[in-house]
Amino acid sequence: MSKNNSYIPKSVTVTAWILVLGAMAPLLDSTMVNIAIHTLVKDLNSSVEIVQWTITGYVLAIGVAVPFSSWLLNKFDGKLVFLMGEILFAVGSLLSALSPNINFLIGARLVQGFAGGLIMPILTTLLVQTAGQKVMGQMMATVGLPMILGPLFGPILGGVIIKYLSWHWIFWINIPVGIISIILIIWKMPHYPAQNKAAKMDLVGIVLLAASTTAIIYGIVKASSTANFLNQKTLVFVSLGLILLILYIIWALIIKERVVLPLKLFTHNSFNGSAIGLFIAGTVLNGAMLLLPLFFQDIRNMSVMMAGLALIPQGLGMLISRPLTGKLTDSIGAKYVVMGSLLITFVGTLPFYWIDDTTSYWIIAVILFIRGIGAGGIFMPLMADAYTGMENSQIPAASIGSRIIQNIGSAFGSALITTLVTAYASSNITSFKHSLATNKFHGSPEYMKMFLQHHLELIKVHSFQYGFMVISIAALLIALPAMLLTNRMGKK
Repeated sequence: MSKNNSYIPKSVTVTAWILVLGAMAPLLDSTMVNIAIHTLVKDLNSSVEIVQWTITGYVLAIGVAVPFSSWLLNKFDGKLVFLMGEILFAVGSLLSALSPNINFLIGARLVQGFAGGLIMPILTTLLVQTAGQKVMGQMMATVGLPMILGPLFGPILGGVIIKYLSWHWIFWINIPVGIISIILIIWKMPHYPAQNKAAKMDLVGIVLLAASTTAIIYGIVKASSTANFLNQKTLVFVSLGLILLILYIIWALIIKERVVLPLKLFTHNSFNGSAIGLFIAGTVLNGAMLLLPLFFQDIRNMSVMMAGLALIPQGLGMLISRPLTGKLTDSIGAKYVVMGSLLITFVGTLPFYWIDDTTSYWIIAVILFIRGIGAGGIFMPLMADAYTGMENSQIPAASIGSRIIQNIGSAFGSALITTLVTAYASSNITSFKHSLATNKFHGSPEYMKMFLQHHLELIKVHSFQYGFMVISIAALLIALPAMLLTNRMGKK
């Protein structure tokens, strides 16, 4: 009986892989652009602050687009909506590749971001509708492939493109992928009839939710760029976002089920556990994906491309654990899969508290491989369990809710790690300067020069080690929301 439950028809698998291919370009694109910042500054005669908007604008456009996806699936064929998202992303990529100046590029990235914001929640919604909830673990493991490959190969591919071609090719490379996706969607993807053509657009709810998400993410991004959560822009925009969120909750209480993201979703324990877990996972996954390449570049003096290659063991660990994680989630439930995975992630992250520039890379590779096995088993079960017990009509809204929380958690995780590592370094440097000023250290000028350089390098190493300790603790914290996840142990 369990065998029948876990059987996935070929047609469903084909549809899943078409959806995966559709998501590949947006996820690769976002990681590649990150490493092209300095090249864009130079080639487009701009500043880092302005060029950073190619990333910030993209993230904010995603936040605006996500709430629209539910209404679009209510009104139109799901196949058509996904196809339109792919076409829009390809157009945004073409415009980005042809950009004559930085302002045009930022505008083109907004188009890309909006398309990406439609593609990701629609992808998960269509997948649940295609496969059903019994095999969601395996389906999410399939859909999770680009989420693994994006951070793994994005920096390497981006590094090769920047070194041997030009930044334009970061966007040109999306065009053939987009064309293949569009052809496969038209040719092989089934139709998904509109959920509720009579449904009216909850414009007020969509605007409040989009504005709230955008304001909160922008505030968090500012915290990340200044390494300070108490800067004025962060406080103003996060406060504005929270006020808009409260207004949305009031609006949702007034119009109830007609709202874009019904509050009824939060009566499902598995959805709440998934949402909180995905938020904390932003620190464990995104925070680490920010810190690890910097660790290899700043502490071990690797190039961008070599730092990307150094992370391959982690990606291999994720790829190996992916199919097993999916099957276990479907058979025993997400609860114990997440519990086991976070313990493995903890074991594969904590050793970085002691790793420095003298540690053998082979030791680091083994630890990264272990971390990859664990990290690959956290994200997918959390995503899959967001839909447990949901009615078909609730699935688009559940996709919106989990995607919004995931986006905010990702931004928060990156900002938190950046801020804590920078603050730790600044505090220790200030303390060290005070000790120097009060003549606590003595020696010849040559010795003091060497001592100063060595001590500052040591502070930098300790700052990274502190960051990895925080990520390790965050991994264990996921155990709390994991208690709310589905447990199928002993159930037939």
